[in-house]
Amino acid sequence: MTTDASDEWERWHEQRVATVSAPYGPLALTGTYWLEDRPDGRLPGIPGTWAADDDAVVLTAAGADGLIVDGRPLDGEVRLAADPGPASAARVAYGERRLVVLLREGAWGVRDFDPAAGARRAFRGIVATPYDPRRSVPGRFTPYDTGRRSVRVPNADGRERGLGLGGELAFTLDGRDHTLQVTVEEDGSLWAVFADATSGSTSHRFRFLRPGAPDAEGRTTVDFNRALLPPCAFADHFICPFPPPGNTPAAGIEAGERELR
Repeated sequence: MTTDASDEWERWHEQRVATVSAPYGPLALTGTYWLEDRPDGRLPGIPGTWAADDDAVVLTAAGADGLIVDGRPLDGEVRLAADPGPASAARVAYGERRLVVLLREGAWGVRDFDPAAGARRAFRGIVATPYDPRRSVPGRFTPYDTGRRSVRVPNADGRERGLGLGGELAFTLDGRDHTLQVTVEEDGSLWAVFADATSGSTSHRFRFLRPGAPDAEGRTTVDFNRALLPPCAFADHFICPFPPPGNTPAAGIEAGERELR
């Protein structure tokens, strides 16, 4: 059983490395630009003018600018909603780059993904602790009586934003009881932002954990072997939330992804 789980973890780790180093993975992000900070509509190194207009971003460009929208050169104006999918599927392209429109708490922004980014070229892998079956334990999810709640937390870009939380995940690790506040994703899976005694020393300052959807009785598996580096560990231009109150176990969790090589 342990050998099978270890082999599965190795495959998962290899897939993670491939995903983050893909042409439009997190290592390719070279900039996040908030339009409220760009009143002239000009973005660094990006042609056209970009302006927020209520429920959309209005992009204006000439054919000579070289912007491609939905596979065709843009010569005029187009309204853009937030891109729902991966960066590789963004509606706007500029050469090999992909320009992703995003919306956060009413603020419109544009992300610039460039396969030629220096961070992607310099990437040598992810430092991760080898699989340890003791770091995968049963957990129980309890939703909040009041439903979803939001707390304000600092983000990696220095701004404070709301983090939606749906309940608490309780588990026992190394003989100690722990509880994490977690977000419930659309598919029912859970997402936790946490820090521990290794954070900022032998691991990144905080990490993500994504347990599977709980069953009808709230049972799921809490597997710290699959603790993840947040996107902002790969590029400074991501706006990852810091852990909410209580999501900082005092113990050191020696498991999962730790830092970049």
